[in-house]
Amino acid sequence: MRIRFRSPVAKVFAIGLAIAATSVKAADHLDPGGMDSDAATDLTDFYAWHTDDTFVAVITFAGLVAAGTDPVFDDGVLYTVHIDRDGDGVSELDIHTRFGTNEDDEWGVQVESLPGAEGLVVGPVGEVLESGERVRVFAGPREDPFFFDFDGYGNTLATETVAFDPTNDTFAGTNVTAIVLEMDLAEAADGSDNLQVWASTARKEG
Repeated sequence: MRIRFRSPVAKVFAIGLAIAATSVKAADHLDPGGMDSDAATDLTDFYAWHTDDTFVAVITFAGLVAAGTDPVFDDGVLYTVHIDRDGDGVSELDIHTRFGTNEDDEWGVQVESLPGAEGLVVGPVGEVLESGERVRVFAGPREDPFFFDFDGYGNTLATETVAFDPTNDTFAGTNVTAIVLEMDLAEAADGSDNLQVWASTARKEG
């Protein structure tokens, strides 16, 4: 199977879903475009891959925080993984993730329309939730997996000579809040062998 991201840099941040989103914004680590005041909607990266049986999609947001910092959860934000199965640029499957609190103010996560799941996947954040044979969900803090040398990037721009250091990771020691969705590959693909996938966030008005 071939998985194609709708972006040459293997990530797309298309924001603004039909849930009365207040505006359309996008971000990528250090170029937030005014989103730094709304960490919950600030996507840092989107990853996806598959094995023979499972498809995994990972949304990370609220990046560049020190290890040990509390993760960011917000009950006013909808996170969506979109899957286009026929290459027309329109998703046939939208997987929605929301956060909320219980009567004890403990945060939980809810995932809707996850292929292979036995209905909604609901449970506490920070734990691996299982539903069905090939379905697992995790939401919580993780070390930022993105690797980039921003010092080398700046030096390259300044000198017009490639100056990247493969041992210098600007994001080392920083955390993101992550949503990890593992699902049944056959149900996610529904017969297609060429998927386009992207992620979005939307904040509800009010």
